[in-house]
Amino acid sequence: MIVMKFGGSSVATAEKIRKVHGIVRDRLADRPVLIVSALRGVTDLLIHVAQLALSGKPDLEEVRTQHLKVVRELGLPEGLLEPELKELADLLQGTSLVRELSRSTLDCIMGFGERMSVKIVAAWFTAQGLPAEPVEAGEAGMLTDSEFGEARPLPEHAARLRESLSGRRAVPVITGFVGRDREGRVTTLGRNGGDYSGALVGAALEAREIQIWTDVDGVMTADPTVVPEARSIPEMSFQEAGELAYYGARVLHPATILPAMQKGIPVRVLNTNRPEHPGTLILNRARPAGGPVRAVAYKEGITLIHIVSSRMLLSYGFLARIFEVFARHRTVVDMVATSEISVSVTTDSRKPLDEARRELSSFAEVAVEGGKGIVSVVGDRIPEDPALPARVFGAVAEEGVSVRMISLGASRINVSFLVEERDLVRSVRKLHRMLLG
Repeated sequence: MIVMKFGGSSVATAEKIRKVHGIVRDRLADRPVLIVSALRGVTDLLIHVAQLALSGKPDLEEVRTQHLKVVRELGLPEGLLEPELKELADLLQGTSLVRELSRSTLDCIMGFGERMSVKIVAAWFTAQGLPAEPVEAGEAGMLTDSEFGEARPLPEHAARLRESLSGRRAVPVITGFVGRDREGRVTTLGRNGGDYSGALVGAALEAREIQIWTDVDGVMTADPTVVPEARSIPEMSFQEAGELAYYGARVLHPATILPAMQKGIPVRVLNTNRPEHPGTLILNRARPAGGPVRAVAYKEGITLIHIVSSRMLLSYGFLARIFEVFARHRTVVDMVATSEISVSVTTDSRKPLDEARRELSSFAEVAVEGGKGIVSVVGDRIPEDPALPARVFGAVAEEGVSVRMISLGASRINVSFLVEERDLVRSVRKLHRMLLG
C-alpha cells in the first residue's frame, strides 16, 4: 500500500484533476490511499473571506465561483458542494453578526478548502469508473490537541486511523491539513500541513512508500525560481531532507519527514505534470552524492534577537531561563550563538514577539532586528571536506555579503549562516554556482 499526497498545485484545475486520476489509476495495484489539499490559493482566500466576515461583510462569491468552475468543467453535478457552501455561508454569517473570529472558528473555515476538494476528486474518480470516497481526516481518526492553527496529533491518532482506513474497497480521498480535537472541533496542522498529514497517515498505515506529488521534479539543489540551473536530487537521506525542509526548501513541509523517519518509510517527491520522472527518493541511508554538498536552501522572514546580561557570566541556569520564556510563548528558535555575557537567537515566528521581549527584558537587555534570512548548505559528506566552511564564507565575502551569525550543526550535515534578507538571492546563487554548478 502507498500513500499519495497531492498538493494544491496538483488539483488546481479540472485538467490537473484529470492528470491525478490517470496517475492514481496507473498505480491501483499498489492500493493507493490519497491525501488531497485544497485547490490552489483557496486556503488564503478562505482566510481573506473570514476577515471580511469579521468586518461585517461576508462574501463567499469568489470561493463559490472557483469551485463551481472546476465542478462544471469536470461535468459533475452542480449541487455537489452545496452542503459545504451552505455550512460555510452560515459560519461566515455568524462571524459577521457577533464580530468575533476565534482561532477555532478560523480553523473550521480554513478546513472547508480540503473538504470541498476531496469531494470533487472522489466524485470525478467515481464517475470515471474508479470507486473513491471522500474522507474527513478528523472523522477518520486524525485526533489532535487543541492548539488551533498549529495542532499536533495525539498518540492515539495512529490506531484510530488504522482502524478507520483499513479494508476500504473504494480509494480513500482524505483531507490533508486538518484534524479534530477531543471535543470534535476542526483543527489545522499549520500552513502547508498537508504533507504532514500524508506522512502521519502513511506511518499509521505502515505504507510501503509515501509519495508527495507537487509541481517540480522532486527536491532540487536550490529553489529553481532563484537558481534556474537547479536540478533534481535523485536520492538523499532523511537527515538531509529534514535540514532542507527546515531551512526553506519549498517542496517539503518541515515536519513531514519525522513520522516517515520514525517508521523507516521511504518518501518519494514526484511531479504531477511529469509522472514519468523518477523524482527524489528519501531514505534512512542514501547513496553518497558526487561531492560533499547536496543542496543550498534559504529561509526568509527571520528575526534576530540579542539578549545581553552580565549576570550570565559564570552563571548556570541562565540559558534555561531564556528558553523557558520562548517555550512559554511557543516561539521556535532556529539558530543560537553565545558568548560570555550574551545570547543571540533567530526565529521565523510570525507571532508578535512583544510579550516574550517584555519578559526577557526583566532580567536582560534585549534587542530585536527583523529583515534577516538564513542560508543553509546541506550535505551528509560535509565533514569530509574541512575546507568547506572557509570556501563558503569566502564566496559570500566576494559578493560583499556580511554574515551576522554562523552555525555548523552538531549533526555536521549543514553549514548555516544569517545575512540581511536582501542578500539572500545572490548568496544562494553564488554558492550553488561554486558548490553544485
